[in-house]
Amino acid sequence: MANKKEKSLGRGIDALFAENGVDTAEENVVDLTLADIRPNPYQPRQKFDQKGLNDLAASIEKTGVFQPIIVRQPDKTLERYEILAGERRFRASKLAGKTTIPGIVRDITEEQMMEIAVLENLQREDLTPLEEAEAYDTLMTKLTLTQAQVSERLGKSRPYIANYLRLLGLPKAVKDMLQHNELSMGQARTLLSLKDKTKLVALAKRAVGQGMTVRALEAEVSKLNGAAKKLAKKPAKKKSPFLRSTENQLQERFGTQVSINESQGKDQQGRIEIEYLSNDDLNRILDLLDIHLD
Repeated sequence: MANKKEKSLGRGIDALFAENGVDTAEENVVDLTLADIRPNPYQPRQKFDQKGLNDLAASIEKTGVFQPIIVRQPDKTLERYEILAGERRFRASKLAGKTTIPGIVRDITEEQMMEIAVLENLQREDLTPLEEAEAYDTLMTKLTLTQAQVSERLGKSRPYIANYLRLLGLPKAVKDMLQHNELSMGQARTLLSLKDKTKLVALAKRAVGQGMTVRALEAEVSKLNGAAKKLAKKPAKKKSPFLRSTENQLQERFGTQVSINESQGKDQQGRIEIEYLSNDDLNRILDLLDIHLD
């Protein structure tokens, strides 16, 4: 990608275009047919407030769209466009019964479109925790960035990024609760620390049904983990600082629990265990390892 510079959140969309080597100095606003436009396939936001869209649609119906949307044209021979910025205006214009919308067509590669879409949406405050996690995962998997690079680019700590990425390993039923705001980020993080993953969905449902606070859920997880610990056959061998450090680095890389266990002999053998919580989580880890199964 041209001109890959460190980016930080809180900057305008034009700054994101400029940092991706896009010249916006001489541009024209044109009327685009709504039927020829599709949303950005890399849009991390999945939920749009319907009341807000209805209010915007009512405004557009009366006064029109003042700020043009920004699109790209993947194939110059076809009148087809993909939204780079302005999906709310696009959706609201359709609700208002409009057939066209003012837009600016920019010459953007698919890689630039992906990065700009993710970074622009991360500036918003209405992303759910799951959408934010998927945005970080998109940057890592599609642009082959490490957690450290994502952390530096966004100005957020590596543990912060890692905590969000771990949400992607939750079972689908639990992710649905998180997406629909039935579970909070704090509750989801607490559930991730449950050792017996077979009880995770049931506990999440109980937390929602009983309206558990994060502290109450932490106490329940601690009790369940304590019971599981009593069933352990023998205490774990104390690990060297090197192994503990390596485990931490691998956990940051994969966004999930990683254990390195040495054998009892003197041959320095051992095994690395990478935990996954669902088939989707396994596929995410395989993508990070660049493993593609036919």
